[in-house]
Amino acid sequence: MSTRIIEVRAKVMKQNDLLARALRERFESAGVCVISLVSSPGSGKTAFLEKLLHRLAREFHVAALVGDLATENDAERLRRATPHVRQITTGTVCHLDAQMVETALEGWDLAALDILFIENVGNLVCPSSYDLGEGLRCVLLSATEGEDKPLKYPTIFNSSDVAILTKMDMAEAAEFDLEAARRNIESVRPGMRIFEVSSKTGLGMEEVLCFLRELRAHASPSAMAEHIQS
Repeated sequence: MSTRIIEVRAKVMKQNDLLARALRERFESAGVCVISLVSSPGSGKTAFLEKLLHRLAREFHVAALVGDLATENDAERLRRATPHVRQITTGTVCHLDAQMVETALEGWDLAALDILFIENVGNLVCPSSYDLGEGLRCVLLSATEGEDKPLKYPTIFNSSDVAILTKMDMAEAAEFDLEAARRNIESVRPGMRIFEVSSKTGLGMEEVLCFLRELRAHASPSAMAEHIQS
């Protein structure tokens, strides 16, 4: 039985990787910069994305796909910033996969978009295994979660390009050890770029926005990869 489970999982992952590759080629052809956000539940991911969309919508054509097990609450919230938001309701599935993304994109003119965000289901385990065709994956860690998350969930940090420390306005009250968090991230993903932000106070948001503006100028995945490392 265990052998059969492994075989089925390998087939599923292979199919996802093939579809993700096709999506990546499609995004590159359309010239759209695709950024996915992953985190545990309650990290402030939607609040962070809402702030980004409000600011970026002044300069770019932005859109978002939002993954949740149930409800369209987050999608409705993000539509305050841009009408181009679609909810992906996964039911019992704890992550998005490439097929879900492809289906959600049906009817959208990707060439008319500059930046597309994909907000994954709140989970630090399953999303790490599923490529969505994105050019950049950001992992969010809030000050209220503790600084040891990178050590407990190294795979999600290893599979991400950028780390964003959220809710920094609550760091002192939560006794969050910023330097320890940075060391832990560095230990599992050496050289990873780290931003410190607060969606509530605006701390660090301009720095993130500047990074994303530059990233948009390098919309192809290969150019984005070079920019991330620079």
